[in-house]
Amino acid sequence: MKAIILAAGSSKRLGKLTEHTPKCLLSLGDKTILQHQIENLISNGIRDIVLVTGFCEELIKQACGSACRYISNPLFATTNSIYSLWLAREEAREGFVVLNSDVVFHPQLLARLLNSPYPDALIISYHASLGDEEMKVKVQSERVCAISKELSPEEAQGENVGIVKFSPRGARVLFDKIEELVSGGTVNAWLPLAFQKICSHYNLFAVSTDGLPWTEIDFPEDLEKARKEIYPRILTASS
Repeated sequence: MKAIILAAGSSKRLGKLTEHTPKCLLSLGDKTILQHQIENLISNGIRDIVLVTGFCEELIKQACGSACRYISNPLFATTNSIYSLWLAREEAREGFVVLNSDVVFHPQLLARLLNSPYPDALIISYHASLGDEEMKVKVQSERVCAISKELSPEEAQGENVGIVKFSPRGARVLFDKIEELVSGGTVNAWLPLAFQKICSHYNLFAVSTDGLPWTEIDFPEDLEKARKEIYPRILTASS
């Protein structure tokens, strides 16, 4: 299994925290968010790690060195995660796990995803308090029926965590759709748009967090929550 980490964005919503630093290099305990992700991947048996970089990419390369391989997104300022993954398409033909570089998560979440019987699946946090900012997911019988920030909270069962696995067959279906979207000019869109486009005709399943701690870092308050609440819970649950 190969991992692709999407780390090209400039993270402007974090303000001064990311003026000169990618948010994946912000500290969490004695390591960066990205270091925690890489360690989680390695602890789950994934050592082939590809980083799609853009903003301040030299800092990421300096931080990770030869532990990862790199693909540059020179258009990071005008594109989004769907385009970043499209740039990594030749790396992903045989199946892969894709992660957003701003997700802080318990390593057992990744283990649950990898060990699930479903060849193509994403991790979902089932909860009722969903708003405009969450990437909401509608699930029926563990199958993803819809995924979008625009999805009505009343229709959704939970939130997309930002860690997804695809089998070789699933990768082909996904990249056929991404190729179609990118060729049509859809480059400044979140990757889940492609999931939304394929889930009506291809089985993409949901794997629950089962209450294991995680969070996504979008705003300064998210980072504060990660440092004060989520990371300590991860340490406690891992001990």
